[in-house]
This record gives sequence, C-alpha cells and structure tokens, in this order.
Amino acid sequence: MAPVAEADVGSFPGARAPDRQRFVDSNGLGIAVHEWGDEGAPPLFLAHGGMDFARTFDVFAPILADAGWRVVSWDHRGHGDSEHAPLYSWEADLRDAVQVLDSVTPAAAPIVGHSKGGSLMLQLADALPHRVSHLINVDGLPSRRSFPDVADHQRTKLLAQELTSWLDHRRGLVSAQRKPGTIPELAARRGRLNPRLSEAWLQYLVTVGGREDEDGWRWKIDPVMRFGGFGPWRPEWSMMRLPDIGVPVLAVLGTEADPMGWGTLPVDVESHLPPDGRLVTVEGAGHFVHIERPHDMAALVLEHLS
Repeated sequence: MAPVAEADVGSFPGARAPDRQRFVDSNGLGIAVHEWGDEGAPPLFLAHGGMDFARTFDVFAPILADAGWRVVSWDHRGHGDSEHAPLYSWEADLRDAVQVLDSVTPAAAPIVGHSKGGSLMLQLADALPHRVSHLINVDGLPSRRSFPDVADHQRTKLLAQELTSWLDHRRGLVSAQRKPGTIPELAARRGRLNPRLSEAWLQYLVTVGGREDEDGWRWKIDPVMRFGGFGPWRPEWSMMRLPDIGVPVLAVLGTEADPMGWGTLPVDVESHLPPDGRLVTVEGAGHFVHIERPHDMAALVLEHLS
C-alpha cells in the first residue's frame, strides 16, 4: 500500500474529531464515549461494528451533527479507548449500550447500528422497546439462508462448548500483544479486510484507532478479541427479531460483496420486515456504506428520522 503524504497523515477530507469525549462506568469497566454536535440537541446514537471503534464515524457523524443532532457513539469494550475486560460476551455489550444511553437520556432515541452494532441494537430494540424511537440497521442482519432454532437443552450444551472454547483461547493469550508496525503497514493489514476503502482513509484510521508505542503503531483492540464473541448465539438469529420491532425500521444493504459483509441479500430481509420497516439498497457500495457513501447514508438516516 502506498504511503499517504506526510502532511495528510492524521487527517482526511470531511473527517472531524469528536467535540467531546468522556467515559461511562459500566459495572466497573470504563466505556469511552465520543460526541459530535450541540450538547443540547436531540440525541442520535451510533453503534459500530466488530473490530471497529467509534472514530470510524469521523466523517459520517459530523454530517448528522451539522443537521442538528447530538451524535453519540461509544467504543465497545475491548475496542478503541474503552477498557479491556477479562472476558467478552454479547450480553455485556448490550449492558454497556444501555449504560451509554442512560448517561444521555432516559427517553426513547433513534439508533443507527452497523454490522455487529446493527445486530446488537436490533436486540436492544426488541428487549427495551421504550428506549428506541427509530432503528437504522446498516448491514447488521446476518443471513445464512436458513434460520435454525435450538432447543433449550441444546442451548445449554452450546453455551458450555462455547465457554470452554473461549476460555481455552483466552488462556493462550494472557500476555499477547498486537503486532506493531508503521502506519502504512497497519493500514495494509486492515485493507485486506476492507479492500473497498481508500488507502488515505485506512491510514487515517490508524492515527485515530491505533496508538504509537516505542516499537511502532498498534490497533487499540484487545488482542484476545476474536470474531463472533461467545455464548448461545448465532448471527442469523438476529434476523428473527426483526419482525417484532415496533418502531420505524430502516434496513440498508450495499450491493457489492465485501470480505467482512454478511452476504445478506434483499430477499432475505424483505420477508422479515415489520409493518413499519423499509429496505434500501445502495448500488455500488459494500459492507461499509456509511464510510463509502457517508452523505448518501446520512441523507437516508435524516429522511427516516423526519
């Protein structure tokens, strides 16, 4: 990957650092919260995807803030500037999300979730419908073309298997560190998973999502983290919650295949949309619609909220 000019490192056209940053205590763990826009404006929450962080919204969030919203995002535990945890789980991420919401407002508020964040916020809207006014899901509806259910006794067995696997994985990484490198090297690693994103953007991400140590740059993501988390949960179960959502739902899919995408097709979503649900496909975009086409994605969000 070609390096970005030195003057451009740490900047990107349209990117803006958060106006405020703080921490929320979530059962003893510090969750980093980032905000754009007037603190007195109505809140709009953004939930990032797995192995991402809130600063991936540095272009998308300011567009929404300039439209009159207080845009609030947070780094999931083990990601970005949030503290690391001894273990990670889907339910812990949900509890963290509620703590962030509580720190801003007790009222229902709109939420945008991307990928894992979209699936998380779908479950939150299903479990706590009084906390969500509108839901925008950006490629966070995993599909495997079938939706297998699991009996209660099988769920218990699955949980035991997953916990054992996770503990074995965690035990082998007690003193692990992420591999250091230069800004272009870290950008190149991420580029293998995000081939549709520009070199300039990937190198910018290193400067806001990584830290510079004596031996080089490292991503600020706990090295014990792995895709999928653990517990009796399968990605495709998220889609099964969609018909139950009682607030206006906007589902957004890009049409281009992406290594980190779920491979969900419009037909997979259409049959599960609730009465107040709408599906929009964005031609020529992949899994990271809000990064590839931030103004188009912001326009869809603002239209949905109106």
